[in-house]
Amino acid sequence: MSNCRSTTGCSTCDSGIAQVLSSTNPAVESSGLATWRSSLPVSRIVITATAVVLFIAGVAARSVLAGSAYYLTSVLLGAAYLLAGSRVIGQAGRNLVKGKFFDEHILMLLATVGAIAIGELSEAVAVMLFFNAGQLCQDLATGRAKRLIGALVETQPGYANLVDGGQVTGVDPEQVQVGQVILVKPGEKVPLDGLIIRGSSYINEAAITGESRPRQVEPGQSAPAGAINGEGALWLKVEKIYQESSLARILKLVQEAAAKKAPTEQALTSFARYYTPAVITGAGLLAILPPLLVPGAEFSDWLYRALVLLVISCPCALVVSVPLGYFGGIGGAARQGILIKGGSYLDALARAGTVIFDKTGTLTTGSFQVVKIVSYNGFSEREVLRWASCAEAYSSHPLAVSIINALGEPLPLKKLSGYREIKGLGVIASLEGNTIVAGSERLMAREGISFTPSGDKGTVVYVAVNLVYAGYLLIEDQLKPEAALAVRRLKELGARQVLMLTGDRPQAARQVASRIGLDGYYAELLPEDKVSLVEEIMASGSSRWDKLIFVGDGTNDAPAIVRSDAGIAMGGLGTGAAIEASDIVITDDRVLKVPQAVEIARFARRVIVQNIAGALSVKVIFFGLGLLGAVSIWGAVFADVGVAVLAIINSTRTLFFNPTSSAGY
Repeated sequence: MSNCRSTTGCSTCDSGIAQVLSSTNPAVESSGLATWRSSLPVSRIVITATAVVLFIAGVAARSVLAGSAYYLTSVLLGAAYLLAGSRVIGQAGRNLVKGKFFDEHILMLLATVGAIAIGELSEAVAVMLFFNAGQLCQDLATGRAKRLIGALVETQPGYANLVDGGQVTGVDPEQVQVGQVILVKPGEKVPLDGLIIRGSSYINEAAITGESRPRQVEPGQSAPAGAINGEGALWLKVEKIYQESSLARILKLVQEAAAKKAPTEQALTSFARYYTPAVITGAGLLAILPPLLVPGAEFSDWLYRALVLLVISCPCALVVSVPLGYFGGIGGAARQGILIKGGSYLDALARAGTVIFDKTGTLTTGSFQVVKIVSYNGFSEREVLRWASCAEAYSSHPLAVSIINALGEPLPLKKLSGYREIKGLGVIASLEGNTIVAGSERLMAREGISFTPSGDKGTVVYVAVNLVYAGYLLIEDQLKPEAALAVRRLKELGARQVLMLTGDRPQAARQVASRIGLDGYYAELLPEDKVSLVEEIMASGSSRWDKLIFVGDGTNDAPAIVRSDAGIAMGGLGTGAAIEASDIVITDDRVLKVPQAVEIARFARRVIVQNIAGALSVKVIFFGLGLLGAVSIWGAVFADVGVAVLAIINSTRTLFFNPTSSAGY
């Protein structure tokens, strides 16, 4: 699918960007890589070289033999024109048949035919040669984008070693089902997400997370598709079919992201629909009106100026380099393990004025531990822990898991009944006729339970049995080591404020906010409260350029993620909810990748603005020179092709940009 949907039918987009996008399909086989990784077709190079030789021969014949070589010169230059312009003439003809009357090929064809009509055959050939050479250079530049995405596609393993009855058979990964066992030999790529049941090794997950440091794996741990195995053999029990694997999801996200246009791209597409017809109309008026209205004005002179206008007005530099800039930013972010779903979200990141973090699992590790138990009303500490564990038995919340782990004994699940989870507050359950309430201060107050609030800093779970206050558990979570650095980098990158929203107690929220340097926090929030606050903060933004970014776990914070200008899911690759709800997915739990994403987006935006400003500046200058008759047609082509090639090369820098926020990590 092409990123350039303009009615002008930009062939450079079609032959460059579109091939990049279509080649990112997860279904692409490794055997096809050689085709679209190949260099430019030899036939094009041979045709262009032959045209150059004929052009030089024609110009030499005209200079040396003068008038006596008119026919020889015409034949040589005519042959050079047909060879150099074969692709332009062919594409212009196809566009005319399809009803596309306005594109850069028709601009070039009109300009060169006009030059031939006024006796400037050599200039017509020069125009076609420069344009052809420019397209060769553009294809080489966009080829860099293809090679990067080619490397991503190349991470797809071509086979899986299926273990069946002691036999190992190489099969297509798509044929392997969940529960089957595969063998990953040393140096091979892991073909499918699986649980290691035998063997130990180091795996490199750079294709998935952007982190190149090897990770040691042992039985009981997971290995994602696309990771490269080290020196040990691994036996994996397949956990997901190929289409749902981590790598397939990444490739699908990159492909879909590149096909989504940002507002800048959409504006250029709309602009191009009217731009080319207006240019052709203006050139026609420039050729006709001055000879009719200005005494002494010669038609051939103004026609020549009109032809220069046609050539310099070609919008190729804009319609190719801008989409490539966005695509490069998305591809460069993917190399860092940051999956951005479209150019509009890249724009939002670049304009981030407010960044809001969820606390648990985003700024903290999510690895909770019960550090203190306080009992009341005749209950022992062990009883408080046991009652709390029974109440939390059916909850998957990290707090619940930490409480159950602290108890360390089997729970009477068959005797539990009436389980209710009150979102954002806690749980209520019944055990052998006893009603257990475990949760926050708000839940205690809501249930009419008299209790003594804790003064401890940290997360507190209050416990009551049959409306009698039993005590509380103090649970602590560890801050991620790079959280403070991530907040500082966001501020250095221009974020107006960095905030935190949490359902936790104010004491715990205040402690985290002060330790990592947040500008503010909101505590004891329900999911719907978070959405309301996000909307309120968005409404108070200083300008439409001040975008709000929400960073959460992609599941509990899904409403707030969806409501923000750009929602980021941390470590969400393994969950469908994270991918569906968020606009950006960070494939691991490193919060430092949030400022990295902002830095990449701002660099891409800067490159795009440079391309637009540079292309328009050159066109305005040569437009003025063309009106004054101070530039030739081939000079205009040289300027147009040159700025297009420079813009494309500049755009490819976004593919290889390395954010400074990653230093030291």
